[in-house]
Amino acid sequence: MYAVTPTPAAPRIVAVVVTYNRVALLQRLVPRLRSIAGLDQIIVVDNASTDGTPEWLASAAQEPGTLLHAHLMTSNTGGAGGFHDGLQAAIEGTDADLVWLMDDDGLPDPDCLATLLEHRDLDFWGPVVVDEDDPQRLVFPIRLPGGTSVAHDRAAVSRAARDGLLDDIVIPFNGILVTRALVEKIGYPRAEFFIWGDDHEYRLRAEKAGARIATVTDAVVRHPSVGELGTPMAFGRTTYNHTPSDLKHYCMARNNVVNLRDYRGWLFVLAFVLKTVWFYAFTRPSLQRLRLSAEGIAAGVRDDFTGHLRFLA
Repeated sequence: MYAVTPTPAAPRIVAVVVTYNRVALLQRLVPRLRSIAGLDQIIVVDNASTDGTPEWLASAAQEPGTLLHAHLMTSNTGGAGGFHDGLQAAIEGTDADLVWLMDDDGLPDPDCLATLLEHRDLDFWGPVVVDEDDPQRLVFPIRLPGGTSVAHDRAAVSRAARDGLLDDIVIPFNGILVTRALVEKIGYPRAEFFIWGDDHEYRLRAEKAGARIATVTDAVVRHPSVGELGTPMAFGRTTYNHTPSDLKHYCMARNNVVNLRDYRGWLFVLAFVLKTVWFYAFTRPSLQRLRLSAEGIAAGVRDDFTGHLRFLA
């Protein structure tokens, strides 16, 4: 455990939102954030949107309420690049004590921040993320501590919690709070990941540094359904994170190899490779996906973070 500088009694809290071509989501999220007491500033990182987002942000910045700053990127750097630059802007540009990180498609409950702040002895902590159409269902299932059980609903999470906390578990970057002290210890998210796995890598880095990590079960962010995360495979004995997007799959294959190699070891990389081959040879047969998987895996082994750019042309 590293030494943590005590958080001020009234910390300066800055929200960082990353967006790309989803102005309608910003138009519901920014007013919600402005209605939440205790928030000093909102930074919206726009990944070079073409749907009118910059213009809307410029107009919204002139409205009364919590200070809104648009951080406009010159190109699409993905969620990873957006959170890297947004967190850096909050820490170095606004002198934030706490940074509240979130995607543009989540909507924190009005009391979410206050509930999170009841647990100021943590370093990296966040809410449960529920389906906005079915608030008892988790959008992102949680593997519970001490076993292989996976919670898919709030009731299971509440039963597993201790004093309202699930220790050592958090779903970044969906309304998580991170302390300035931790950021100064571990740095910023890996911008080169672009998408997929950058949030998990940041959590692993925090864990390696001895950070106090938890999910606060009474704090809630509502999120559109993402369908079933994890497609059953191998006769239902396990699942695979299949996505119809070639860009997302390539980044997942590449970044997962990097995370497994750096934090678990090469045997786990081999297991992931075998799982991928099985999935696209037998579960969802696709020669094209096998080739794409091989490209992503090879890029991860080489630490080559340029291959995804061809999907952005």
